[in-house]
Amino acid sequence: MPSTLYDKLWESHKIHDLDKDEALIYIDKHLINEVTSPQAFAGMRAKSRKVWSESSIVATADHNTPTTDPEAGVSDDLARAQIDALDDNLKSLTGAEYYPYPSNEQGIVHVIGPELGITQPGLTIVCGDSHTSTHGAFSALAFGIGTSDVEHVLATQTLALKKSKNYRISVSGCLPAGVYAKDLALHVIKRIGTAGATGHVIEFTGEAVRALSMEARMTLCNMAIEAGARTGLVGVDETTLEYLKDRPKSPSQGLWPEAVHYWTSLNTDEGALFHKSLALDAGEVVPLVTWGTSPEMVVSVTDVVPNPGLIDDPIRRAGFERALTYMGLEPGQRMQDLRLDKVFIGSCTNSRIEDLRIVADLVKGCRIAEHLKQALIVPGSGAVKRQAEKEGLDKIFIEAGFEWRRPGCSMCLGMNEDRLLPGERCASTSNRNFEGRQGQGGRSHLMSPAMAAVSALNGLITDVREYL
Repeated sequence: MPSTLYDKLWESHKIHDLDKDEALIYIDKHLINEVTSPQAFAGMRAKSRKVWSESSIVATADHNTPTTDPEAGVSDDLARAQIDALDDNLKSLTGAEYYPYPSNEQGIVHVIGPELGITQPGLTIVCGDSHTSTHGAFSALAFGIGTSDVEHVLATQTLALKKSKNYRISVSGCLPAGVYAKDLALHVIKRIGTAGATGHVIEFTGEAVRALSMEARMTLCNMAIEAGARTGLVGVDETTLEYLKDRPKSPSQGLWPEAVHYWTSLNTDEGALFHKSLALDAGEVVPLVTWGTSPEMVVSVTDVVPNPGLIDDPIRRAGFERALTYMGLEPGQRMQDLRLDKVFIGSCTNSRIEDLRIVADLVKGCRIAEHLKQALIVPGSGAVKRQAEKEGLDKIFIEAGFEWRRPGCSMCLGMNEDRLLPGERCASTSNRNFEGRQGQGGRSHLMSPAMAAVSALNGLITDVREYL
């Protein structure tokens, strides 16, 4: 019987069937950060349990690490306690891969995993972070888990899971100039809503998806969680193999042919059935920007703030009205008239070298708007930072007026010194625009790195197509 990619990954990791649609699943890789692991390790110690598979662990501090000079130390007491706890918990795990703050390889775990070749097709990968879906771009079954599950994986290397349904989103054609993977992700969320894929795993297919680089596919799968999906997937092709070849942790030359033979089988079979399907035309995608407090509250950059009065559903209408109040907006305002206070380019969604090259091409020889209080560019890892500096991108950013920072999650979630103040409006390449996400009272507008770059130059939300 033909199988979907998700079905293949599920069956190859199933240890034992439990109740209907539920099974015990083996976990290959366990990504650990400083925020969701201290309680899990404390629980292990309280029960005198040992870690089942040290070699499965990849750990780094990323959420609340400072992105300024590390010699200044960690000023926030909670952040420092969590980073210290991660250090203490990893000391005894000699078989784990640990990239501590502020080592050269430290960075966002969803960036360092792929660039080191730790993320590989066919693996099950979990992390106490919802955007673990990023790794699905490599045909890995990757998803976020809660703290109790982190402890369970540490102790048993397994999880009892209910099987998700299959959702195929096929994108034909090609993306127009000025439109990027971030716009495609927001386009999907706009179409199906933030709950549209609840209970499903999304597999992204079609010529437009195959045309994306691996870094762009990571952006797309990263945002699948914002559509309600458990994770996102893209089948293995030559782009996947080319990216993984010669990575530090990729299979050696001797094992490479065997790995490729298996990896290339990780695609959906012809005739496999999906519970849901959606066909999209990439040519219809435009540069998008969020106006509200949910990723589904998104419009074209050339559009206006919507009018809640036109919504029939009273619950949805009330949500829109609350979002307008929080964001300080009125129906009918042009998105391109919105004046910015800050710009943030970074996060596990858009902090890779490809993103930074796009930004550098747009801001080279230009200067950010004088009224901006801050414009941050935060690389996703030490390796991204070094590569950008090798190419001279850091000089372009600094000359344009941006702050060039050390790697970390930074302003994406405001758990460190990089955050918005109440009422500040920010163009952000992050993945969430919830109330207070980037700082209490902060107002976030999600967009692509290209859009954030030109918006920084203009000081207003700006259509990148005007700068191409």
